[in-house]
Amino acid sequence: MAASSKDPTEAIRQKASRYPGVDEGTACTQASFKVGKKSFLYVGMQGGRYKLMFKLKDSIPEATGLAKKYPDNYAAGSVGWVTARFTAEDPMPKELWQRWMDESYHLCAASGSRKKAGSTTRRRGVSD
Repeated sequence: MAASSKDPTEAIRQKASRYPGVDEGTACTQASFKVGKKSFLYVGMQGGRYKLMFKLKDSIPEATGLAKKYPDNYAAGSVGWVTARFTAEDPMPKELWQRWMDESYHLCAASGSRKKAGSTTRRRGVSD
C-alpha cells in the first residue's frame, strides 16, 4: 500500500532541478522546468494519472513507436513534444525517463545558447 501512495514523479523532479541553470515554475496546473527561457519538462496530473512532457528530437522514432504500441501511455506530437502518462503502480521506466530528460534538457539548453549567440551577432552587425 505504501508503494502505491508514493509519488513516482518526485525523483524525476529532483533530477530535473539538478541540471545547471534550471528554474522551476508553473504552467497551468503543471510544474515546468526551464533552462534559460526554454521549457524542457512538464510534470503534472491528468485524469488521475501522472503526466510528463519532454521536448525530444533524436528519440522521436522511439516515442512514436511507443505511442503506437501503448497509445494510452504515450503520445508523440508533431513539434517534438512527447507525453508519457503512468500511475504509481505502473510508473514510467526509470531508464527511459532519464534518457528522455537528458535529451530534452540538452536540446533546450543548446537551443537557448544558439539564440543568444545569434542575437548578439545580429546586434553587432546592425550597429557596425
